[in-house]
Amino acid sequence: MNGPNPSNENSPNYIMSAIDKGYDCEIDFWFIKEELFLGHDKPMYKIEEKFLFNSSSKLWIHCKNLGALEFVTRSNGFLNGFWHQQDSYTLTTKGYIWTYPNQPTTYKSILVHLNYYDTQFAKNPLAGVCSDFMAKHII
Repeated sequence: MNGPNPSNENSPNYIMSAIDKGYDCEIDFWFIKEELFLGHDKPMYKIEEKFLFNSSSKLWIHCKNLGALEFVTRSNGFLNGFWHQQDSYTLTTKGYIWTYPNQPTTYKSILVHLNYYDTQFAKNPLAGVCSDFMAKHII
């Protein structure tokens, strides 16, 4: 919440700590051979389904492989997932517009905000911001 923290990124304890502080979290999700994992570049942390479902209202699930995307869509909108790489926009399963940095936004946009010093998002309509710097922003 105060900047990138690669050593803790996607660890279940780190995610739950942010949720306990009132934040939503974007997580990187893998589904491989009927097992669930978190991890940015590769599956690192094995999780149970209940991790996703118990915190579903606070999770933005970035599906990292086709299996993960299919798993999320089977929840019939209960889980809020999406697939993107560097697309300008993608839709989440709950109808939000996941928006890449420096793109125009709407009231349904979740803006990916990579640079702490770029605060132009405050002038645009938004549903939310995804950033490693949330504790430093006043939104």
